[in-house]
Order: sequence, then structure tokens, then C-alpha cells
Amino acid sequence: MDHKITGDGARAALWLALVGNPNVGKSVIFGALTGRYATVSNYPGTTVEVSKGSARLGRAFVGIIDTPGVNSIVPMSEDERVTRDILLNEDIATTLQVIDAKNLRRGLLITIQLIEAGLPLTLALNMYDEAGERGIRIDLDALSKATGLNVIPTVATQKWNIDKLDDIFELNKKAAVFLRYPDAIEDAAVKISAFLPEMRITGRSVALMILSGDETMLGWLKSRVSEDALKKMEEIRAVAQGQFSEPVGYLINRLRLKSADAIVEKCVTQESLAGGRVRNLLGTWSMHPVWGIPVLLAVLYLMYEFVGVIGAQTSVNFFEKIIFGGYVNPWAVRVTEYVFPSGLIHDLIVGPYGIVTMAVTYAIAIVLPIVGFFFIFFSVLEDSGYLPRLAIMVDTVFKLMGLNGKAVLPMVLGLGCDTMATMTTRILETKKERVIVTLLLALGVPCSAQIGVILGMLGAVSFKATLVWAFVVALTMFFVGFLVSRLLPGQSSDFIIEIPPMRLPQLSNILLKTVVRVQWYLKEALPLFVLGTLTLFVLDRINVLGALEYAASPIVKDFLGLPVQSTQSFIVGFLRRDYGAAGFLALQKNGLLDPIQVVVSLVTITLFVPCIANLFMIIKERGVMAAIWMTLFIFPFAFFVGGVLNFILRALNVSL
Repeated sequence: MDHKITGDGARAALWLALVGNPNVGKSVIFGALTGRYATVSNYPGTTVEVSKGSARLGRAFVGIIDTPGVNSIVPMSEDERVTRDILLNEDIATTLQVIDAKNLRRGLLITIQLIEAGLPLTLALNMYDEAGERGIRIDLDALSKATGLNVIPTVATQKWNIDKLDDIFELNKKAAVFLRYPDAIEDAAVKISAFLPEMRITGRSVALMILSGDETMLGWLKSRVSEDALKKMEEIRAVAQGQFSEPVGYLINRLRLKSADAIVEKCVTQESLAGGRVRNLLGTWSMHPVWGIPVLLAVLYLMYEFVGVIGAQTSVNFFEKIIFGGYVNPWAVRVTEYVFPSGLIHDLIVGPYGIVTMAVTYAIAIVLPIVGFFFIFFSVLEDSGYLPRLAIMVDTVFKLMGLNGKAVLPMVLGLGCDTMATMTTRILETKKERVIVTLLLALGVPCSAQIGVILGMLGAVSFKATLVWAFVVALTMFFVGFLVSRLLPGQSSDFIIEIPPMRLPQLSNILLKTVVRVQWYLKEALPLFVLGTLTLFVLDRINVLGALEYAASPIVKDFLGLPVQSTQSFIVGFLRRDYGAAGFLALQKNGLLDPIQVVVSLVTITLFVPCIANLFMIIKERGVMAAIWMTLFIFPFAFFVGGVLNFILRALNVSL
């Protein structure tokens, strides 16, 4: 059944599809055209997310859809199948292919297929500046002549030449097909096309997909052609295959690559730039198994200073003491006391567990400044190209846990949000890998809000304390991953990742990402902070909180060596990990935690059970029983590690 594009841009008369390889800047161009960062939803009947929006290009109001990144329109993955289905089924008026100018050959493989599909097309050569920095010179006129298409060089991160895309409906053209396959393939394509229904793309391109052995087309074909036609098309395909010793799909792809190579040879020249090699030296070091370690330590130190010192001390003191301590909370107390001088409502709003004095103060005055600084730093890491290099560097370690470097991608995303990262474990190819990464995310990967508070607390202690916390958490995750990989059956998959060049991040992109993430934080966190405060308020009113503190005293006070008030932080930590960490931050500010207690509390809350949102996602992705077993393991194990750490630090009289 056809899927019609709905959602943002649904009132548009025309639809533009952005197509291209992964990591070529499609989403940046999408954001520049639509005026926002991204809005995503699952494509009907799949788990793949696509971005949709709208814009006015020239005189037309246009709907824009950012298709998943692909390496071919003959699908080898669910992402590629969704992109193929969008081009095949949706009301696409025109297409814009975004190509990495540094890797023209890879992009041209898709260009050839889009031309064969008969779709109006324009090429955006993105990252044009980076190609120049590498000494890559592209003759735009020669490329336009070779493909029969209009070619626009762009630098999406700087919005350079993006304005030229306003005329895309005037620029786009249907190029003449310039690649002819062996007669046996061409004849078979003509015969198969005769059985195909009217389509938005050419019958020849669909016939070539069928001849390539694309089994994902079978469902689409069954709903449109008769069983007799299906049988005859399969007979034609079998006859064509019988004339070649190699698979027809392999022959077609090889000829496309050969054609792409011929175009590259005509249009591209490579200059030798010594300066470019020097600029990429840092990028090489950052993924080296030895030299990458000091680079990683330098990154951690900069994050500690920026988030833990500037964010958690300077900014938090300003918001907590001046804004909230001097204005917001006193004003809230005066207004509340005027209406409710005392009693239940008074305490609910401005009491020890009040919505204003605790929930809003924690969320806005304490956590938000730290999280905001972390979002800025994380955006710099994203845009600089460092994170894929980190994946390369730790690939060897991950193999010891039955994983590969690809597993680092959900783990890194977990530094933003563990809930969303759990969903992205779908990119891992085996069930074993998905289970291990889901467990490690729930166990020891702090989300952005939590790690911001953690760095804030550690920033008030020492960098040595930061290293101890990071070492214990990393060692624990490695131990658990290593053990689980030996217990779970199955194999790990191969690791393939594209390494972008090291870039100087653009301030406008960093600010845009930070604003979007702060909006997400406020929408996601503030309601749960209020819910957590209400939970503590109710437990306190019915005298359960004191009973819980008393019951947990042997573990919290005697084993972990923490104040009994820490029980409150663990209770609300289940709702949101950063809320639990914020509770420890409040204890630290009140002088109730010494440096060892700070490190022990942070290790324990980091390894603590996942927040409730992440738990629901684990249930959705891995099932109820898996979520139960993970929780039953993580809860006692976190306290065990924290208690052992407390014993070791006290016994060795470690100074932090």
C-alpha cells in the first residue's frame, strides 16, 4: 500500500526529497531550508525515522523530506529500503542529492540510480571547503556536462550557497540515461517493464532492481501485479542470470562504479597539500590506540574545566544564590504565605519538598546551567569530528566485550539521552550486541543532564576525583560487558564507520543544537522533577520517607558510608538520574559530603537503575523479562561497587 507524506508540510503542493549517503550533511541542509534543526517520526510500518518540514523555495510552498542515508537504492538495510520506498511511493516532485565533495565517487553511484529512475534531480556538492582543504579540485562544468545535471557547491554548516537552492524547481531536470548494460540485461529489463504498473519512477529502474535480486520488492509487486506476471518476471530474471557466470546484481553495480570512476577521472584533480596533512595530524592521533589516550584525557580535562568549574560553580552560584536565592524563592514564599500562611498547600509549594523551592530550584537553578554548558561542549565534540575517532580508538576494547566499535555510537548517544540511545541499538546487527549495549547503557552511561551534575560536583573536589570516578565506572562496564559476552551466545558483527575530517565547529550550529537540547531538557525533565518532589512530599507526609531512610541505613550509611539523607536521592533517581545526582549536589553544598563520599555517591548513582523513561524503552526494545533481569542485576550491583569503592578508598586513606 502506498504511504502518503503527512505531518509538517502536508499542505504543500510540491514535495522535495533530500537523498544522499550517510554523513554528507543532508540534515544540516534540511535544517537550513526548513529553519529548524529536525523533527522526526517513524516511517509507516518501520522503525526508521525520517525528518519532514516545509519551506518556501522561490514562489512555491514546498514540503521537504530528509530520507535516511543510503549507499544504494537497491536496499541492503531497512534505512535503504525506506529511502527506496519514499522515492517509489510518495508524491515526490523533485529530488536534491547531497554529495560529500571529498568522496564524489561514492555519491555518483546513487546519482546514476536516480537518473535511471527518471527523477528530476539537482546535485549539491556539500563540504566543498573541506574538499579544497584536502587539495581536491572539482571541475563543476565538466561534472554537470557528464551527468546532465545542475551542480551547486555548498558548505551547509556555513549556509554558503544554500540560497541558490531556492530555485531548485527551475534548476532540476531529468537527465538522459548515459549508462547502458549488456544486451541480455537491457532486453530483460524491457520485458519485465512490460508487466509493471504505472509508477512515479521508470519501469527500467524497477526492472533493474528486480534483476539485481532485490527481494524487498516482492511485497510491493504482489500488491500490484498478478501471480502470473510475477511468475513470468521471475522466469525472465532467471534466463538473464543464466547468461552470466556472476550475479546480475554484482555486474550492474560494477558497471555503475566503473561509470562513476570515469566521471571522477574527467572532473577531479588532486593536489598535494603539506599543510592539509599537518591539520589532519590531530585527527590521526585522536584515533590511535596509544596517542589517542592523551587526546582523550585532554578532552576530559577541558570538559571538566568548562562544565565542572565554569558551568557548575560560576553559573550555578549565580542562578542559585542570586536569581533564585535573592528573587525567585523569596518572592514565591511571600506570595504563598499571603494566600496560604501555613498548612498542606503552603508546604507543597514552598516547603522542604516544595514544587518551587525544590523541584523548580533543582531543575532550573542547579541542573539547567550545568546541563547547558555540557550541551555546548558535547555539540563541539559532535561537530569537530572527534566522536567517530573515539569509536575507532576503543574498537579493540569493545571486541573483548563481544562488541565492535559501532557499539560506541549508541554509547556516545547515551551521553545525550539513554532512552533514545537504547532505541538506536537497532543499528547493531546481532541480538547479542543489542542486549549487551542495552545493559551497559542502563548500567553505566550517564545521560547529559546527569553527567553535567556529576562534573559539577567533581569540579568542586579535584580532577583526581574525576579520574577515579571515570576509571571505576569504565572498569565496571568493561567487567560486566566482558562477563556477559561470555555468557550470551552469538557472534559480533563487522565494524565499518566513516571518519569525517576534523573541523572547526561553527558557532551558529553549536548555539542552535544547544537551544534545541535545552528545550528538550525543560520539556522532558521539569515534569519529572515535579513528580519526584511530589513523591518525596507524600512519602514524608505519611512518614514513609523516614522509615525508608531507617531501613536503608545499614546499606547507605554503613556500607556506602553516606548520610542517611542520601536515600532520598536514590528514590528520585529512579524517576530521573540527574534528579538523584542533584540531591547529592545539594548535600555537598550543605557540607554533608566529604570528597570520598562525593566519589562513592556519584559512582553508585551512575551505576544505579535506569530512569523510568529508559526502563520503558528497554521493555519496548528487549521485552519485559529482559528489563526485569537487568534491573534485578543493576540495583544490587551498583550498591556493591559503591560499597567496595568506599572500603578501598577509606582503607588506603586516599586523598581526593
